[in-house]
Amino acid sequence: MATIDMPVREALNQAIDEEMERDDAVYIMGEEVAQYQGAYKVTKGLYQKYGERRVIDTPITEMGFTGLAVGSAYKDLKPIVEFMTFNFSMQAIDQIVNSAAKQYYMSAGDISCPIVFRGANGIAAGVAAQHSQCFAAWYSSVPGLKVLAPYSSEDAKGLLKAAIRDPNPVVFLEQELLYGTPFPMSDEAQGKDFVIPIGEAKIEKEGSDVTIVTFSRGVGLSLEAAEELTKKGINAEVINLRTIRPLDRDTILSSIKKTGRVVTVEDGWPQCGVGAEIAAMCMEDDGVFDSLDAPVQRICGADVPMPYALNLEEAAVPQINDIVEACEKATYRGK
Repeated sequence: MATIDMPVREALNQAIDEEMERDDAVYIMGEEVAQYQGAYKVTKGLYQKYGERRVIDTPITEMGFTGLAVGSAYKDLKPIVEFMTFNFSMQAIDQIVNSAAKQYYMSAGDISCPIVFRGANGIAAGVAAQHSQCFAAWYSSVPGLKVLAPYSSEDAKGLLKAAIRDPNPVVFLEQELLYGTPFPMSDEAQGKDFVIPIGEAKIEKEGSDVTIVTFSRGVGLSLEAAEELTKKGINAEVINLRTIRPLDRDTILSSIKKTGRVVTVEDGWPQCGVGAEIAAMCMEDDGVFDSLDAPVQRICGADVPMPYALNLEEAAVPQINDIVEACEKATYRGK
């Protein structure tokens, strides 16, 4: 097979299809995943192929169907729970945090909970305050959960397959604005055995002057910012986290030691965010702290509920120019 371009939603669909074909214990449930083919068409064709026993439409009751799925995971099934948007997962957060994440510990290792919670996370377009939140920092603070956030189609397929095969609960944060974006899929990625290990970040672009650490939509913004920085004589390294919990500390800290400067980029709010955790890592590691030539710079969503008006929405989320200016400041070339 030759390298092809594949939209993220098709890569996700391929991952689910291959894992359902591989393991009869895997099933998917959620609002409109079956007969409607999924709100974002990620589950297109699965109902026709696997039937109503394994592709299950649910009522609008996240707490209810998430609890059913968690219970089935206790009894050797491997559910995939789709939230139409992760904002709706707030209705089910007790099931995710208190039932799924803690069961293995509270049963002294007797009962595992192999379940995937997946759906659209973070900003979209014109969906305002209640439908635009990033939950990466929320869920990554919880022991017992693994938290993944893909950027490209290869990320999406390889990480989702890893999540489904993992014996632990995994929160899988997709990005609505990337569903229709095509990315190259290599021969290897098109194969049924392609899996990306959980906990491994990817250096999307190597550099020597400043490290940009980001995930999901921020990877694309950061790569574009890196192109602009090259024109200004700044060689930025861009790290795609892919896994938010557990963070790939070795890759992150090794890069920061090399460049001596770091800029974090995320759509979520600044307080207690992913960037705040990376800043703390830099402070707590003597080798990294001693190697820093400038303060850590954080690019985050504005510390406000998401506005509805387009101009205010654009002002509330990271833009390419924000990243460029932060990198210039870190390298003492900006204002």
